[in-house]
Amino acid sequence: MADERARESVSRKIEKKPLALHARIQRDVEDRIVSGEWPPGTRIPFEHELTAEYGCSRMTVNKALSELVKKGLIERRRKSGSYVRQPEVLSAVLEIHQLEREVRALGLAYAFRILQSCRRLASDEDRQRLRLDGPAHVRHVKTLHIAGSRPFCLEDRLINLEEVPQAETADFSDAPPGSWLLEQVPWSAAEHRINACAAARAEAELLDLKEGTPCLVIARRTWNAAGSVTHVTLTYPGDMHTLVAQFGPSARLS
Repeated sequence: MADERARESVSRKIEKKPLALHARIQRDVEDRIVSGEWPPGTRIPFEHELTAEYGCSRMTVNKALSELVKKGLIERRRKSGSYVRQPEVLSAVLEIHQLEREVRALGLAYAFRILQSCRRLASDEDRQRLRLDGPAHVRHVKTLHIAGSRPFCLEDRLINLEEVPQAETADFSDAPPGSWLLEQVPWSAAEHRINACAAARAEAELLDLKEGTPCLVIARRTWNAAGSVTHVTLTYPGDMHTLVAQFGPSARLS
């Protein structure tokens, strides 16, 4: 019993232990980025400014900023300072490129066509996809991406207008919704669900496939500190997309 009380006492002391100063600086800067207070392209305060603000050494500030560079939230530019990065990668597990880049990497011309676009009150299914607890308005956009002369991917996207109100009037004529969101909206995390399916009649017609042709489906939900930003389902013909993951051995040996 005495040992258990001692463990509880140690646990409480650990929980109350304050953050190291470099960790607090890192957290404060990260919070401003993911909340949208500092959007992509913003120059964050110089090291000497942060040193004065937090009353610490240049080394402490440098350590905090180095961690943010590793997380992909900021980039350092020689003689210019540190800037909030344009978000290109949405997952630490799977690298996500804009669809245009995927197509051009194949050496093919890229094009896209908006098939459907509407604003509506979120349905039960919409709220489930976005994991919303209450009423909300969404923009629903379906896009066909084309590689050369062949359909490449069918995109079915919901955008939460409570978190991204500017998406209500975006016309997506110059850039498809996914590329537009990457440029406009801060993110902090994403979740992927990947599965295979047989193309239903509607998808098969749009992708120029025979009904029942194997397809790869990637469902991705993206969110930031404020809440869900978007949910997208990407359907690829099975022979048009390859998932590649690079990894090393675990630090823990079994």
